[in-house]
Order: sequence, then structure tokens, then C-alpha cells
Amino acid sequence: MKIDPANKADLSAQIAKAIRDAIISGEMNVDERLPSEAELADQFNVSRSTVREALKRLAAQNLIRTRRGATGGAFVRRLSYEEAYANHVTTSTLLLSMNAVDFETACEARFALERACAPLSAARRTPDHLATMRAEIHRQSQPGLSDESFCDSDVAFHRALVDGAANPVLSYQLAGAVEAMQPLMNMITFTARSREKIVGLHTRIADALEAQDAAAADAALSELTIYTLSLGEKAMAARAAKKI
Repeated sequence: MKIDPANKADLSAQIAKAIRDAIISGEMNVDERLPSEAELADQFNVSRSTVREALKRLAAQNLIRTRRGATGGAFVRRLSYEEAYANHVTTSTLLLSMNAVDFETACEARFALERACAPLSAARRTPDHLATMRAEIHRQSQPGLSDESFCDSDVAFHRALVDGAANPVLSYQLAGAVEAMQPLMNMITFTARSREKIVGLHTRIADALEAQDAAAADAALSELTIYTLSLGEKAMAARAAKKI
């Protein structure tokens, strides 16, 4: 592991990257103990405070864990999908908000990913996944449900569809699409959309997955894509008209 002292980048960031790269490449294994702060300081020719800052960066990324005592120190951590999931949703949300991703791009990406997941969900969904989708459909049908609660239920429904694929890598990749992009789409379209139509499409999707009919699930998702895009176009046109 090496760094470039002449590089203007933060030395602690360089050290964190060097250790992270060693973990990713397999040079350092899960549960392996890192060298001590003093050893790392000598290795990288920096102060212990700089090493300490680098270790804090790695801990924040859930790449290492620390333990006190005579057998303590910093150890390579096994990162679970559950831990990575929350970070991925946060990163995706920030990416969308800070880079002003337009509605059409977000909608296109989200539904393309979800439609790719649907065939697996049709084949592998469990009774629990179907029960969650049915429960959310029932919740969405309640006349007194607030817009915020309807949006939350919408996300939960699609989350169950994705998790029904029983593929943790897909669930992780789609976490940002569903839980970051879906709220953005809901925020733009919720005043114009027909809850009855959404519930109808959700029912068709759940029915198709229960019947293990991937084609029917894809057709319903395709229709939902077109409907959502049309709502977005109308909402954006209305906003533009108000500015004139």
C-alpha cells in the first residue's frame, strides 16, 4: 500500500483509499487485523493523527471495525447488503437532488431496472412478498389515506416486487431506483395521478406475479411507465406555464 506525498489530495483520504483498495482486491481479508496506528504512520510516513483520520473514513464506510483491549485494533469488516442498502439509498437520493436529474431520466432508469427484475420476481416471489403487495394495495384503496402515506405505500409495494426476485445484488442495486427515484416521481405527479388507476395497475402486477406470468407483469409495468411519464410531462408543462 502506497500513497503519493506530492499529491495535493488530502493525505488521510489517500491512505483510506490505499487500504480500501487492498480490501477490495483481496490483499486484506475479512477479519484481518490492520497494522497499528504507529505502524501505518511509519509505513505512509505521516503523523498518527493523519492515520487516525483515515481510519475514521474507513469506519464511516463500514469497511473496518475497531476493538479495544490487548487483542484490539482495527479489523477488516464483512459488509452486509443490509448495511450497504441504507448508504446506497442516501447516495442515490443526494445524487438526484444535487445533480438535478430530470424527471424523464429518473423515470426511465427506475422502470427499466424494475422491469428487468420482474421475471425473476414472477418465478421466485414468496407468499410473504405477495401478502405485502396485497396489503399495500388495500392500504392505497383507503379513501382517507394522505398523499404522504399513499406515496410511502407505493414505495413499499415496489420494494416487495423487487425483493421478490430473491437476488440480494438486484435488491441492493434497485434500492436507489425505488426508494430514491420513486419519492421524486411521487412528489411531481401525486396531485395529478388517479389513485384508482395506480391501484388497478398494482393489482394487475400482483395478480401477474401470483400467477407467475412474467409477460403480464411486464405489460402492467410498461403501462405504469407510460402513465407516469405522461403525468410528469403534464406537471412540468403546468409548472412552465406558471413561470410565463
